[in-house]
Amino acid sequence: MEQTEQLKQQLQQQEKLASLGTLSAGIAHEIQNPLNFVINFSKMSDRLLSDLADIVEENKDKLPDEDREDVEDIVASLRENMAKIVEHGERAVSIIHNILMVARGKENEFLPTDVCKMVKEYVWLSYHAMRANNKNFNIAIHEQYEEGLPMMMLIPQDLSRAVLNVMNNACYTVWKKQQSAGEDYHPEISVAVKAEGANLIISIADNGEGMTEEVKQRLFENFFTTKPMGQGTGLGLGITRDIIENKHGGTISFESTEGEGTTFTLTIPVVGSKGVKEKKE
Repeated sequence: MEQTEQLKQQLQQQEKLASLGTLSAGIAHEIQNPLNFVINFSKMSDRLLSDLADIVEENKDKLPDEDREDVEDIVASLRENMAKIVEHGERAVSIIHNILMVARGKENEFLPTDVCKMVKEYVWLSYHAMRANNKNFNIAIHEQYEEGLPMMMLIPQDLSRAVLNVMNNACYTVWKKQQSAGEDYHPEISVAVKAEGANLIISIADNGEGMTEEVKQRLFENFFTTKPMGQGTGLGLGITRDIIENKHGGTISFESTEGEGTTFTLTIPVVGSKGVKEKKE
């Protein structure tokens, strides 16, 4: 009876998540339009500032030195502000694009992917989601992204889910440990992306609770979760393994010490786009 109730709760949670995904896609689409206006008008304003700077330069002899310097300082500050608006606006558009890709992406579609950018975005989305639900949640996130990695042919809408699942678990375990640990405990998560030979390596390590031997044995079982009822479906890591192993032909491994923390390593072969697709087929 208890197992039946647990299954019912988990299926309800899945239905809720599916509805939330549809709603998120709609919200993302609606937000993208005003964001595009913000970015385009910022770029237009920057061009107008350039015209204004040219006019000031042409008429500098007609302006007192003090006024001319003030105008130049104002123009410089406005340019800097416009650049920041464009930068953060384009980052928001990128996040929205990824949300829409997850919601509407084609099944198993390999696309050129900036892995470091994608991982970074979903690491911080996970952090902010956890912080939205727990206002006192605060951790140190250490990031190491190999510079110069080329665009890789991957399934971004699926790989992003895998990163999000692992990061969500890392955030949860350090938060849970913090509830009982003393003041000397400082929750930390380390994220690294690098290439090793023909493989892409993504690792996410935490200094949270770690796992017991029983949890290690059952980790990838569907509907197995260590979280309280309603906080976890027990499907995340099973889905993650399917994404890494079956869809990308890679491996997912972990090392964990009870009471000390856990490291997950996602290894994906990326011998060019052709190599990945041939392996998939």
